[in-house]
Amino acid sequence: MPSRVLVTGASGTLGRRLALRLARPGMRLSLWARDLNALSFLAWQCRAAGAEVGVCALDLTDIDAALIALETQDAAEPFDIALLVAGRGDTLPPGALVEPPTQIVRLAQTNFVAPAAMAALLADRMAVRGRGRIALVGTAAASHSLPFAAGYAGSKAGLARFADALRLAVAGRGVSVTLVSPGFFADAAALSRPGEIAADMVAERMIAAVMAGKAELVVPRRFLLLRWFDRLLPRPLRDRILLSLRLP
Repeated sequence: MPSRVLVTGASGTLGRRLALRLARPGMRLSLWARDLNALSFLAWQCRAAGAEVGVCALDLTDIDAALIALETQDAAEPFDIALLVAGRGDTLPPGALVEPPTQIVRLAQTNFVAPAAMAALLADRMAVRGRGRIALVGTAAASHSLPFAAGYAGSKAGLARFADALRLAVAGRGVSVTLVSPGFFADAAALSRPGEIAADMVAERMIAAVMAGKAELVVPRRFLLLRWFDRLLPRPLRDRILLSLRLP
């Protein structure tokens, strides 16, 4: 296992589980998140497991600051793996017909622009070094036109296409790019929705997929069937199903 790993969105459910799974003697973690208090506690947990930990409290909507911090850290001590987990899952506000423009901008910046720009910066630097692994966390929802989450699904769909294109751009340079497309997940004690899985399972499978250099991980795999179901249905029937999912 390479020893220098970046995890963005480290205070979130999946980012936290990834950091705790990776924490061990010899591992050097750079944990990024907006919530400094949550980040500091996670860093303490990872250090207790034997890892060396640095933290960066940063809002990724400040893209210029994020790119400067990333380039500075990578220049000082190159990253072997970057797990770009940070994202927002905002949906349609109660009573609204469509999402507010400000929400669309925020989702686009956090879910697409920031991770894509950070991945591009690292992919270029890793290609020069001839090694590196990048993971971009999307969502199974990116395959569906969700009327109650157009900004979320749309921004993640853009990220999915970018991840695939970036993977091809660095092919043969020793750099792998993995798109992770999870369905519903939560901490094991908080599982409540049908089909929801434990974040620990997503983290475990994600680490394995990244280390294997896979192009994409869909978890649980049944969401692959839903993706093909969406593509193969006649549009009028698909539209009727998607409209039935609109939040009350």
